[in-house]
Formats: sequence, C-alpha cells, structure tokens
Amino acid sequence: MIAGGGLAGSEAAWQLAERGIPVTLWEMRPTHRTPAHKTDRLAELVCSNSLKSNARGAASWLLKEELRRCGSLLVGCADKTSVPAGAALAVDRERFSLAVTSAIEQHPLIELRRQELCGIPSCKGMPLLVATGPLTSDALAAELQRATGRENLAFYDSISSIVDAETLNMERIFPASRYGKGGQEDYLNCPMSEQEYQAFYEALLRAEAVQAHEFEHLNYFEACLPIEELARRGVDTLRFGPMKPVGLIEPGTNKQPYAVVQLRPENLRFSSYNLVGFQNHLKFPEQKRILRMIPGLENAEFLRYGQIHRNTYINAPRLLEPNLSLRRLPDVFIAGQLSGVEGYVECIATGLLAGLAMACRLRQEVFAPPPQTTALGSLVHYITHADPGNYQPANISYDLLPPMEGLSRKLARDRQARRERQCERALADLTRWLEPTSQKGQEEAGSRIIAAL
Repeated sequence: MIAGGGLAGSEAAWQLAERGIPVTLWEMRPTHRTPAHKTDRLAELVCSNSLKSNARGAASWLLKEELRRCGSLLVGCADKTSVPAGAALAVDRERFSLAVTSAIEQHPLIELRRQELCGIPSCKGMPLLVATGPLTSDALAAELQRATGRENLAFYDSISSIVDAETLNMERIFPASRYGKGGQEDYLNCPMSEQEYQAFYEALLRAEAVQAHEFEHLNYFEACLPIEELARRGVDTLRFGPMKPVGLIEPGTNKQPYAVVQLRPENLRFSSYNLVGFQNHLKFPEQKRILRMIPGLENAEFLRYGQIHRNTYINAPRLLEPNLSLRRLPDVFIAGQLSGVEGYVECIATGLLAGLAMACRLRQEVFAPPPQTTALGSLVHYITHADPGNYQPANISYDLLPPMEGLSRKLARDRQARRERQCERALADLTRWLEPTSQKGQEEAGSRIIAAL
C-alpha cells in the first residue's frame, strides 16, 4: 500500500508494479482537496515547474541522470514534457501530470484508490509507504505522531506567481539566458535601473503580508525564502539573489542592468510565465500592486498569486533506517518531503528507493542503498545520518558526496574538474550497484514508460 499520489508515491508505485508486485495507491484528491493543489492528477507540481539544472556536472543533473539509469517513470515523463528553460529541466505542468497519471492508471498491477488513508493499518508483512507530502492530512499526521513518539516538525514553503504572457509589455523586456546558456528565448528578462529597484525594494518593505495564525511558526527553508523576507535582510539581498543581473546584457545599452527579474515559460505554448524565485506571502492586492512595478509587468494579469503552504516532515535521522523504514515500525516506509528532503527530484529519488526497498522486504531480501559516492546514496545517507538535534531538509549538493581522494594538486584546485571526477565515480558506482538488475529488464521498463507517454 502507498499513501499519497505525489512525486514520491507515484514513483514508488511504478517501481513496485514493474517488479510484479500489486500496489494499492491511495490518493485523497478530489474527495479531499488541499490548499495548494488545483487538480486531481497525480504528481501535480504546485510550486515551480523546474526540476533544476540539466547541465552535465551539476549536482541536480547527476541525481536526475542516476534516476534515468534506474528506470524512473517521473524523470522519463519530465524529459518528454520539457519546455525551454536554458540549462534547467522545466516541464509543462499539465502534460507532465497527465503523463504520470496515465501511466499509473494504465498499469495492470496498480489500483488507484481515490480515498484518504486516515491511519496506519496493522498489516504485518504488508509494507506501507507514507508519501503524503507537505500537506499530510491532520488525521494521518496525528497517527504518525502517535506511531513514532515524536512530533512532526513543520515549516512553510512559498510558491511563485504566474503571469499571462499576452499581458506582458515586451517593449521593456528582452529574451536571454544567463551567460548565453540554453536557447535565446528560454527566459524573458525585466531589467531595472537603480531608481526602479529602490522603489520596488521600499514597496516590498512596506507591503502587507498575509497574517499568520497564532499556531503558525513561519520557519522558512533557507533555499526558498519569500522575496519580502529577503528584502528585510538588506537593500542588496535581492540583487544577489533572485534579482541578480550577472550574465545578462540589456540590448540597446549593452550594459548589465542594475537588477533583473527573470520569467520562465510554464508550457510549450509560451502562454504563461513564472516569476523565477519570486515566491512570496503577500496579500493578493499587494502582490498585484507591487509586482506591477516591475518593468514589463505594468499591466500584467496574474494567473496565480504567490502563496505560502505548510511543509511537514519527520526527524528522519532519529526515526528512519537507511532503507527508509521506521525503526519502531519496520513495515512502514516514509518518502518524499515527509522524509525530510526538499525538491522535486529529491522526492522522486526517495520514492524510487523506497519502492525498491519495499520490493526487497516482500522478497525477504536485504536492501542495500546505493553507495554514498552516488547522488542517490548521499541523499539517503544524509537524511538517515544527519544530526537529529539540528535537522533541516536537504537538496542534493556536492557537499553530501564524499570528496575525491588522491587528486593531483592541479585537479584539487579545479572545482569543475573535481565535480566531473565525482560524477564519473558516481555513475560508475551506480552501474555496479545496478548490476543485479538485468539489462533486458531495464530496456523493457524504458519501453513501457515511452508507451505510457
């Protein structure tokens, strides 16, 4: 059984079913809706439409490449539904979630049950994966608290605004990718002069935010801070963050702007754009007023305003085994954001690993996670071995991978060369880890993914 039809739950269901194991996938939508989701589709992306860098050598590229080699359904769907985004892998949200939903619904060994799983059933010998994400229902969250003996920790993620492409003033906007990477039309750029930036900054400082409830403690994830929070940290914080102008030259002036707001396409029709890094928690009228101060957005119509949403996760180092099962309830597995990872691809990764571990449990085999030298292995090692007294969710980064040893002084000083060596080592070690899986089986799984799309 799997609770949650998001990124992790859908990936785990596919991995189990592809190994001949029948799966019941519980998804409470549309019977019970959430504040963030808009549809009843599986693997709906509610924040950005980007799965981060797809440039060879980046840590996020390495994680996606490892998932591809493991036969990931969701990364395969992302590749097939991608939209131009420079060096990043961004997807058409609708086509992506439709592709995942179609693949899951059509698999003969997966039963999609549109119901809320309110508790943890006592089914000894039948593994249960809980992958209900940041908006885990109150009933199941309370059950998890009772089962683990620990309270779930909570902080709040914010999501960016989306604008209608037809309402953009293209006389003030220029297309370009930073440093010329990717296609020329992949990003739209709204340049700001120093005076325009200063006015925007001061408006943010005075903006009226959504009032938090008394029970809410807004402990934001540092990598996903709202723009108003960044503004409070200093006048230039935004210019060194989501509004950094480096790598961009404004046509006509041939100069680097003082600040830039980048827009990324939401779909292949280029009918809407996401304000990159512009997640916020302002009231909707305030968002409309202040974001229209951005050059080119003077008359923009907003298809979605920025919002804040709850993110619940367990203290994984204290509660989880390396196979992602609970120490106190070995038949209960945890994956996705609930396990303490942050990011779409990281959620997919834990879902894939949890699915493989559950398959091993049913076959009475011992599951050995990928080596720590791989992106997959380093991620699961972090969430199960980090300091439980100061635990915070993690994205994949080279900091999680062990350093390369025995490098010459020249290579040791060359950051890019070190990363290339780490990638080579990771992929070689992953290949050895995957050797028990037949090449024929991987090819057949890949063919079924393509057929489902």
